[in-house]
Order: sequence, then structure tokens, then C-alpha cells
Amino acid sequence: MRPSSPLPRLTTPLSVATLALSAAMATGCALPGAKSRMPNIRPASQSQDDSHLLFAPPMALLEGDDVIVRVVGPQMNCSGTLVEEDLVLTAHHCIVQRGAHGEFKKEVLDAKAIGVELGGDYLPWGSVGVKAIVTPPCGESGGAGDLAVLVLTRKLAGMMTKNPLKAPPPKARLDHPPEIGEELSPAGFGRCALSDDGIRRKVRPGGHVRALTGETIELSASICPGDSGGPVISRRTNEIVGVISLSAMDGDESTRNLSVFARIDAYRNVFGHARAIADGASLAELPPLECQ
Repeated sequence: MRPSSPLPRLTTPLSVATLALSAAMATGCALPGAKSRMPNIRPASQSQDDSHLLFAPPMALLEGDDVIVRVVGPQMNCSGTLVEEDLVLTAHHCIVQRGAHGEFKKEVLDAKAIGVELGGDYLPWGSVGVKAIVTPPCGESGGAGDLAVLVLTRKLAGMMTKNPLKAPPPKARLDHPPEIGEELSPAGFGRCALSDDGIRRKVRPGGHVRALTGETIELSASICPGDSGGPVISRRTNEIVGVISLSAMDGDESTRNLSVFARIDAYRNVFGHARAIADGASLAELPPLECQ
């Protein structure tokens, strides 16, 4: 879809780029409130230094949304989704090194520096480590290519099992893209400055897809810092179609602003590489990943 007039420039902590709905969208991540027509977009990640322990998951208490997890790193906290019992989908910019001024770098963090926390309430009931990270060679500062798959140190048996008494967990849609007009809802562990509670999993107000590129989805949605990497779920099919990447944020979690999500169907090979590594292959044995 092409807007009637060009959109204004969008500033990220790293770069300035012009975002056009008819072209590939620029990287970046959340927008503070501004009086201009379009505020600045920056990553919806959250700086926080946490430790984590390993527990056996209480399977009898699992809800469908428990596949939405918190991804904890040395410099930022994000969200993610368990898409297989040993694979977590998150955002590329959540697992890269940061420069002296907070800028995103190309280098991916050591997998051992990342942890995945389980449970949706204020305190996790368990966590699991990461043994490998698979990403495309782009998207490290948001937008196109802003997805990564974490290979866990062990399988979380039962997490993906459908319980007939509870809502089924969302699954990744890799065989076809989202559609213009499809209603999507983001979810994650973000917290806005004006939020009246702590950090916990929330399904946030979304909207209908208003623009697509080959690698991104655009709609108006409510996003908070810490939601990056969380899933964008189709209300019609309960499938994950994208990863939270960039949003216009003003500190109020009830505000729906311009948000950009990375399409996962554009990077099916990332999931294939992660599955192969989880099954025992080495990255050196696999063909290199490329950007679209």
C-alpha cells in the first residue's frame, strides 16, 4: 500500500532512515511520544541485568500462552515464543552485542549469555539455557530480518502439548504470509513507563494489517519496552506470523501507534538451520544464511 504522501524521517538510537510503506522498512525500534506526525522508532527491548535458575516446569499448570517466554540477556530483556520444544523465536536485535553508546553491533552474543525464563506472572517458575543462536545476517537493529531462533540446552517436554481444557498454544505460520486486513495481536513481557503493574506477560491491543513488504508487517498496535521478540499472532488462526521489532511508543500501554514486525515466513531457512543444529548438526555443515 502506498501512502498519499511520504512519511517523515524516523530516528533510531543508531541511525536515521526514511520509512516508506511501499518499500522495505528501515530498521530501528520504538517511538517516544512526539508532536510530529510520526514519532521516532526504536527497539522495544528493555535494559535489565537478571540472573536465572533452572527448574522442572509444572506441566499440569501450563496455559497455552506459556509458550510466550522472557528472553534475558546481559544488556537487555526481551520476549520470545517457544515454537518447538527446544526452539525459541525472538528478535535479532535482542541477542547482539551493544556498543559503548548502546548502539547495536553485528556480533551475536555468546549463547551462554542468554537465558529463557518460563511463566507469565511477575516471577518465573523456571528457566532454561541456550546452546546456539541462529539469525540471518541482517536485522540486528530492527525491521527486515529482525528475527532469531534460540536452540535450547534441553527440550521442554509437554510445553507444546494441546490441552483440551485450555487454549492451544500458537504455532508458527511459515507456509504463507499474513494478509492485508488480517487482524493481529502482539504479546510480550514489556512494561511502559506509565504502567501500573510489574513485568508480566500481556497480550496487547493490535489491529488490522495495513501494509506489507517482503519482510515486514505494519499495523497500529500497543507496544512497550521489553516486548521486542514477542509474537504477533493472527486472531483468526491463532498462528504466529511475525516478531515484534519496532514501534512508536509514548509510555502509555493503552496507546496504539505505528508498529513494524518482522515476517517469519520470509526466513523459513532460519528455522530449518535451528532444527538441524538442535538435532546435532554444526553451523559449519549448513549453507550460509542470506537476507531476502
